[in-house]
Amino acid sequence: MENKEAFTQGLAKILVKNKVIASDEAQSMQEMFKDSVKETFDDFLLEEGLVEESDLLKALSEYYRVPSFDVVGYFFDHNLITKFPKGFLLRSGIIPLEVDQNMLIVIASNPDESGLESSVRDFVSYDVNLMVGLKRDICDAVKEFYDLSPSEVQEDVDLRQERRLEHDVEDEIEAIAEKLLD
Repeated sequence: MENKEAFTQGLAKILVKNKVIASDEAQSMQEMFKDSVKETFDDFLLEEGLVEESDLLKALSEYYRVPSFDVVGYFFDHNLITKFPKGFLLRSGIIPLEVDQNMLIVIASNPDESGLESSVRDFVSYDVNLMVGLKRDICDAVKEFYDLSPSEVQEDVDLRQERRLEHDVEDEIEAIAEKLLD
């Protein structure tokens, strides 16, 4: 609990310093968050419309002392992401960004999480360099990557129907040809 409170206080202090919110707002936000059903303070801030994503990313970067990265709209490397199980990425709140020589850059919602780097190394042999991103955006990107989009599903259904129709037409042609030959 102390860790969660330290995080909310630290992040609120940075948001005040960056003039994103007033100090009296920071105190009331922390009180509101205690009564909220939201698990994470950053989700709470965004859902309540109290801060903009860009301001929050900047504050998280300052809090964790690592660069931030907005994953929204980024096209991730298929081969790199498939080195990790979907469940691991979602539970950890991470997504691999790129490999630079023998360094894997990973976007994490909590770069300070104990054992995170060693957990990543269970799947790859690269050194790990962490950046911070928003957990909801990271999880959305992972889900989008692993889950079929409606257009892909529709395309598969359409292809199956086309193949059935082609097969039916071939059967009809064979039947007509047999009748003509008889």
